Amino acid sequence: MMTDPIADMLTRIRNANAIERPYVEMPATKMKVAIARVLQEEGFILGYRVGKYVTVQTENGAETQFQPVETLSEPHLILQIFLKYGPDGEKVIRHIERYSKPGRRVYMGYKELRPVLDGLGIAVLSTSKGVLSDRQARKQKVGGEVICTVW
Repeated sequence: MMTDPIADMLTRIRNANAIERPYVEMPATKMKVAIARVLQEEGFILGYRVGKYVTVQTENGAETQFQPVETLSEPHLILQIFLKYGPDGEKVIRHIERYSKPGRRVYMGYKELRPVLDGLGIAVLSTSKGVLSDRQARKQKVGGEVICTVW
């Protein structure tokens, strides 16, 4: 049993980024997909997709292919996150860290939220209006649990 799936997600991204993998895979949950959506909106990843691997019969035999799905209603789905690198291979995500942890939850009101690294990074928050970046949370004047920071 995994005690902190969000920390596992961030570690997988950090490890894949360190060895410059084009994408990383992990079990999909609604929270992980919402975090991936925020990372894409803020320009830290190229994109993401949710799906499952299916075996397809071809002329050369059986082949395993990734089949995207629209909803998270099916069990055992996989989240693929496509990592982003600069033109010379420099990493776009330089640092990604869990902020609020299962044993120490951290909540902040929108007035307490300060720009991460003077605006070069973001904090990802779980709010009553969904998972948002710190910029979006300040704009909508909502606070919440600070899930992670990225720069």
